[in-house]
Amino acid sequence: MLNSVRSGEKDLDKSSSEQEKKYAKYDFASPRKFTKDRIKMLGGIFENYSRVISSRLNARLRAGCEITVESVEEQHYYEFSNALTEGDVLALADVDIKESPQEQPVMFYLSTTTALSMMDRLMGGEGAVDDSLDSEYSYTELELRLYEDLVQDIISVLGISWENYIAIKFAYSRTDVNPTLSQLLGVDETVVIVDLKMQFTNMSGRMSICFPGDMLMSIFTEISRENPVRKVAAEDKSDEIFDGLRDSSLEIVAEMADTQLYLSDIYHLNVGDVIDLGYSKDSPIYLEIGGSHWFTGRMGTHKKNMAVKIDDVCYQAEQRSE
Repeated sequence: MLNSVRSGEKDLDKSSSEQEKKYAKYDFASPRKFTKDRIKMLGGIFENYSRVISSRLNARLRAGCEITVESVEEQHYYEFSNALTEGDVLALADVDIKESPQEQPVMFYLSTTTALSMMDRLMGGEGAVDDSLDSEYSYTELELRLYEDLVQDIISVLGISWENYIAIKFAYSRTDVNPTLSQLLGVDETVVIVDLKMQFTNMSGRMSICFPGDMLMSIFTEISRENPVRKVAAEDKSDEIFDGLRDSSLEIVAEMADTQLYLSDIYHLNVGDVIDLGYSKDSPIYLEIGGSHWFTGRMGTHKKNMAVKIDDVCYQAEQRSE
């Protein structure tokens, strides 16, 4: 009996340890620079960006490529730089915010296997990856040229994803062939790293984009400054749209009934002839808008003019309004 109790205690301790959640540690000595809302906004921007470059690479490499956002995280620059090896290559991009150049560049990193696979497809191959590839593999001069051509195309469309927030331009600057030796940013400087997963038919790779924190703060400051202007502009535009709709004309057709006539009968019709529609004058009349029945009414007169009095709304019109 005692052994069973002890075994039960052990199982209870084991289950409680398995259910214990792991949380990321927060460093209160260096608080976060960006709120969750801003990180979420960046995630949405790069979701759009991933769709843009997916279709662009599909057309250029003539192969299926699905790109998804894996993470958007605020980190220190040394966490990004320490993950690089001597054989890695960085593409640097200049940034213009409302025609104001920024001193710090945006860094684009393509894993070596991903870049080589894309180059192979660009040259007509199947994008096969050599499993025995050295982790410190160095690009040849020809491969660097192809690499620069690829990243220029990828960087050139990044500004499109920001259009809903701010006018910003990204332009390829240069390629850093040994980023472990060059000090682009301070090791403790805050950066935001966006990780993208690139899935091809026969391989998968990743691309990382590193944004300097000070540059992103400048972007968010401009966005916050423009928000009231954007709001007023949107309201003015909506008023213009409604003003245009108020002045627009809409044709309403009153249909009492329909009938079929032979062409010979129509040919012999004269002024004053009467066509029997098979409906009495008290039968309901349908009012059509855009080819659909919206209302039912009755025929009558108003100030010595023929008129239709609306009695009810058709069931289909109620469904459309819902």
